[in-house]
Amino acid sequence: MSHRSFTPPLVLHDHDRNASPFAFLNGSFHLKVSSADTAGRATVFDTIRHTPGGPPLHIHDEQDEWFFVTEGQFDIRVGDTVHALGPGDSILAPRGVPHTFRNRSETGRIMVTFLPAGSMEEFFAAGSSAGPMSPSEFASLFEKHGMHIVGPPL
Repeated sequence: MSHRSFTPPLVLHDHDRNASPFAFLNGSFHLKVSSADTAGRATVFDTIRHTPGGPPLHIHDEQDEWFFVTEGQFDIRVGDTVHALGPGDSILAPRGVPHTFRNRSETGRIMVTFLPAGSMEEFFAAGSSAGPMSPSEFASLFEKHGMHIVGPPL
């Protein structure tokens, strides 16, 4: 068995892998595991949601998305079913299945993993630096990164 030299990235609580969290979609996105760390197999964000709300209903062409709630209460829709999740609960949204979530807490925290990583890090970077977007600009950003908006937020 071959062992390659690898220094595992240590990312402390409330810190970002690259020391530059993204502010986007009513939350802060702290990168914990980069696609570069996994040869593109996954990327993981710790998202802190500062207000109620969440993204529009959308589909990923190439990624499964796994949600793990660490703080607060979230409604997560996968397909036609809305699930109420609290700390320690998780759910998988497979690629090609419409999904969205809504933070129901004053502050909620949810780990989000994309499998494979695709261009999700670039999506959040572009969204956080874009400022206010029109609905068509927002939809275009999603499309550029292999996602399609198919409905409103919860």
